Amino acid sequence: MATGTEPPATEPHHRSGGVRAGTRAAIEAPHLRTDRWWLAPAGTVAGLLAFIVYSTWRAFADADYYAAPYVSPFYSPCLAERCEPMRAGPNWEIFGSWWGISPAIIILIFPLGFRLTCYYYRKAYYRGFWASPPACAVAEPHKKYTGETRFPLVLQNIHRYFFYAAIVVAGILTYDTVLAFRDENYEWGHMGLGTLVFLVNIVLIWAYTISCHSCRHIVGGKLKHFSRHPVRYRMWQWAGRLNARHMQLAWASLVSVALADFYVYLVASGAFDDPRFF
Repeated sequence: MATGTEPPATEPHHRSGGVRAGTRAAIEAPHLRTDRWWLAPAGTVAGLLAFIVYSTWRAFADADYYAAPYVSPFYSPCLAERCEPMRAGPNWEIFGSWWGISPAIIILIFPLGFRLTCYYYRKAYYRGFWASPPACAVAEPHKKYTGETRFPLVLQNIHRYFFYAAIVVAGILTYDTVLAFRDENYEWGHMGLGTLVFLVNIVLIWAYTISCHSCRHIVGGKLKHFSRHPVRYRMWQWAGRLNARHMQLAWASLVSVALADFYVYLVASGAFDDPRFF
């Protein structure tokens, strides 16, 4: 029943394109945020682009990736006969002498695939590169949204398998870190600045890997009664605490692996000598 106090009826307001169409609120402005909301996605784009440019250059450089006893994490394990650090780590000549391009191309696909399908990085590049959506309360500009149901985004579902590969890669980098306690003559008892760089890097790599959502689900995701699985429950709690810092660990490990590679590059190119503590 009309009371005479209702607001005047208006024609339905429709905007073409994106989530603003159809039954969305009739607001002309694309959003009502007045803060600098664009700084976060812009910073994400800048950071990821910087890493992409640097890692691409280093991967195709095919030089200055080994300075005894350090081997760049971008090139480990080196699986071609042409690799320099044949005595530095677990290097199997799986690809023999026919592999003619940079050895880094063989191995980088696995940590790269793990990060690209990571839940945090999905959010990062969805917002930063695809504007889907660019920020909270800012509508995305796309006409429709299909989620991760079509190619290529459907490939995100293989994240768990990349997680298994990332565990192997982290194990190999751990071995490389242990070997960083040798000197250039492969004798134990060495500790230089590079050793500390590798230690920090591997701690961050493991923290980021274990904080992965897939790891947390594998450890305790299918358990119905935690009381019957106390060990897995405790592991699930540890993974959960790390998972709360997944974003910070993602960025910290991204920076640390680039710094570890850059350090090896500086030493291998002769820019400076590795300072030694003993």
